[in-house]
Amino acid sequence: MTCPQEELLVLASVAGVLVLASLIALVLRLRVRNASAKSVLDNLTARIKTWWIIMIVAGGALLAGRCAVIALFAIVSLAALREFITLTPTRKSDYGALFLGFFVVVPMQYSLVWLNWYGFFAVLIPVYGFLILPIASVAFADTTNFLSRTSETQWGLMICVYCISHVPALLTLQIPGYADRAALLVIFLLIVVQASDVLQYVFGKLSGARKIAPHISPSKTVEGFAGGVAGATAVGACLWRITPFNPWQATGMALANTAMGFLGGLVMSAIKRDRGVKDWGHLMEGHGGMLDRLDSVAFSAPIFFHLTRYFFTP
Repeated sequence: MTCPQEELLVLASVAGVLVLASLIALVLRLRVRNASAKSVLDNLTARIKTWWIIMIVAGGALLAGRCAVIALFAIVSLAALREFITLTPTRKSDYGALFLGFFVVVPMQYSLVWLNWYGFFAVLIPVYGFLILPIASVAFADTTNFLSRTSETQWGLMICVYCISHVPALLTLQIPGYADRAALLVIFLLIVVQASDVLQYVFGKLSGARKIAPHISPSKTVEGFAGGVAGATAVGACLWRITPFNPWQATGMALANTAMGFLGGLVMSAIKRDRGVKDWGHLMEGHGGMLDRLDSVAFSAPIFFHLTRYFFTP
């Protein structure tokens, strides 16, 4: 079986799950009369519509090839960075640093991914960006809230650009016996992380009683966390055949992805609470902004990339 055929088969399976979810949601909407339950179903229906869009866009990019995937995530990073910066206070003296971030650092980061220049790609933002962006701000001699302003810009680049760029960077990994199949690693990561988010939501609504972090994310429960992580880890274990991992390795990778995704969601929720907002934006119906959908991916992608690179590449 060739790689495109494998990708099509997995994407078709995801589409089948979405068809089933859409039908279940439709039947429940027709039968449920309780107002609170209908509100939950309305939210679930909106989420399913958005998942359809995500699957079509991401799946189309994966089938189109490496360049399309890199371009897609570059656009995603720009949108996510815009959301992050919109919720952080800036001054005119920050415009130079922001210009460098949006129009120099983002294109450079994804160009390095495209060139497969790992040595530079891995340090561009955490080393050079970390040093150069504050210099660009201090040149204006504006010290008002200087530390918080520069730190927020650095944080935005780390989360929205550096972390997210590790998703297409998976396509650069040269794994023995896994030639031309790296796109399946992207599919594995996205399915496992998104499955965890979905199952946490479902288990939380069905049986969630104990709040796991009530002051950070009131909707997250112990039951939702346990059910979501366990269920998504099982999904990852079932997908081991599309990866270079054996079943136990796939299980471990899925567990690492789901755990980091959950913790990333908490971190990003804490930032939103600090800013006094519920969502990062309103780009996607039922999901909020780009960062609301990618917060868990941003934290899991670098871990998954480096675990795979360290243990499975020469």
